[in-house]
Amino acid sequence: MLSIELIRRNPELVAAGLARRGEETALAELIDLDASRRVWVTERDELRATHNEMSREFGKLMAASKQGGGDEERMTALRAETQSTSERIEALENQINDAEAKIETMMLVLPNLPLDSVPEGLDETANIIDRSWGDPRTFDFTPQAHWDLGEQLGVIDMERGSKISGARFYVLKGAGAQLERALINWMLNVHTREHGYTEMALPAMVREQTMIGSGNLPKFGENLYHDAEEDLWLLPTAEVPLTGLHRDEILEPGTLPIRYVAQTPCFRREKAAAGRDTRGIKRVHQFSKVEMYKLVDPADSAAELETLVADAEDLCQRLGLPYRILSLCAGDIGFQSAKTYDIEVWSPGCEEWLEVSSCSTCEDFQARRSNLRYRPEAGARPQFMHTLNGSGLALPRIIIAILENYQRADGSVEVPDVLKPYMGYDVITA
Repeated sequence: MLSIELIRRNPELVAAGLARRGEETALAELIDLDASRRVWVTERDELRATHNEMSREFGKLMAASKQGGGDEERMTALRAETQSTSERIEALENQINDAEAKIETMMLVLPNLPLDSVPEGLDETANIIDRSWGDPRTFDFTPQAHWDLGEQLGVIDMERGSKISGARFYVLKGAGAQLERALINWMLNVHTREHGYTEMALPAMVREQTMIGSGNLPKFGENLYHDAEEDLWLLPTAEVPLTGLHRDEILEPGTLPIRYVAQTPCFRREKAAAGRDTRGIKRVHQFSKVEMYKLVDPADSAAELETLVADAEDLCQRLGLPYRILSLCAGDIGFQSAKTYDIEVWSPGCEEWLEVSSCSTCEDFQARRSNLRYRPEAGARPQFMHTLNGSGLALPRIIIAILENYQRADGSVEVPDVLKPYMGYDVITA
């Protein structure tokens, strides 16, 4: 959530930031409503003070009346004035409550402001390649796409996935299931043992407030799975419960930075992507992902974003997968993000770059929504911390990249060196 103080103080800056994202919002309406609310609050508070004074005066008159010296005419007038004042206070309370509800609704759908370092542009065509690593493999045969390789090797079963759950579901079998499990275990081990993250095992369903705190609701409800009876939401990413872990807490000095990593199933309706990428397992309704998450002091936020990207890069390099890093333009960063880098690996069978990690700093946007605060030092006033998140890495696209980059002419697939101890063999064969 943006700061209402920032919107009041510098509406032009906020409007310019939203315009960079291509957002047309009712910012003027929000500012006017907030100004009216503050006027009403001032009037209510003044009337409360007046009401208290009249009540005290009435009490004195009542005491005097009991002793035979009361001013009945003044007491009658005070009764009427007090009643009128109470009614006006009640009316103002209703106006304030209605205004605050409308302001909150409007604030919750305002996206984060892009940092100055974010490239200009309104869609993915304006993203900038920041750097790349590795050279795409040269084949002496025509490389196959993963949907053909997976079927021939018996490791991906799209037909049965569709039979049991519908379109955009799949089944991993045998070496395919083992490959996913090996990747998850290896990634978690690297992140916890070498990169300094604490592993978390999380629920796959969360309350509405947790979704709101992370920025997924109310704006993206159509792309989320919801159990209406229990009012629980299936995770689109582990970022959601990780944001909610310290909601409404004040962390003591010395607690930050906190670095979490978690593997969860992720569920997405993908309504916005209807008709796109329907072949294979690139864009599906359920998948596994390892997520990195950080809660940091704002002064360290920029540096922590760079190390977040470096941690994701490290995995890609150890897997030997050529990749490039994109700096996303203002119109392509996510709703919660102030700056995002995407890591894309090359898949020679699909002949395209596949996003396997999106690393973002949200600055204090999620912290404001979830009331995540910390004390910089003992006795200091609590401040909002910064949050960052990044895939470390996303499956099944890494599986796609491994199958397609490590395939052999005979249709078998070599297991990357770092995964061989986890798989227990060197080659995936039919």
